[in-house]
Amino acid sequence: MGLISNGTTIFDNGSMASGFGGNMVFIKKLTASSSATLSFVDGTDGVVLDDTYKEYVFTFKNIHPANDGTGEDVDFTFQVSTNTGSSYGVAITNTHFRAFNYENASGQGLGYLSGEDFAQSTSFINVTENGTSGGANDEHLTGTFHLFNPSSTTFVKHFISRFNFNTAQDSFQDQYIAGYVNSTSAVDAIQFKYSLGNIDAGDICLYGIA
Repeated sequence: MGLISNGTTIFDNGSMASGFGGNMVFIKKLTASSSATLSFVDGTDGVVLDDTYKEYVFTFKNIHPANDGTGEDVDFTFQVSTNTGSSYGVAITNTHFRAFNYENASGQGLGYLSGEDFAQSTSFINVTENGTSGGANDEHLTGTFHLFNPSSTTFVKHFISRFNFNTAQDSFQDQYIAGYVNSTSAVDAIQFKYSLGNIDAGDICLYGIA
């Protein structure tokens, strides 16, 4: 069965016609093993982060921290580079929202986290918060991070992310951030790390949207 609009075939037999939509092209997978950081640098070890694609998507699977976040915040963070990873510290502005529920139903919520907003910050930016890590196997995170047109030398670079995770305080959280890298220099590297301790395990995969 097909889908035709104004005489133009869009879908036919389950496939999208040429010229509609795009492909998600796998580029690189990094696997953590007590890693301080995981970095994707254009031109290094098969990483592509240039004008080949207008959108890049990172997927995170079972990212597990080395440090237990009970009693202390252990947040997952990122920063970008405009000098192929020689330094990470470009000005970023973002906003942060979350929904949460405790395993014992002692508290729930949905709201804006003003304390996690950063304005022109050159520090590493939290994509999760609230003591997100714990040592147990049910305390890890998964999610996605989208970076748009990082090679532009005309415009700033927008990003969005969404992460799900179980905390050391036995709550489940769904957190969303959006913002922009306030630079017209090309972004050619990105680094992910915990605010405290190593990344014990987990995979990050990079894709380009054709």
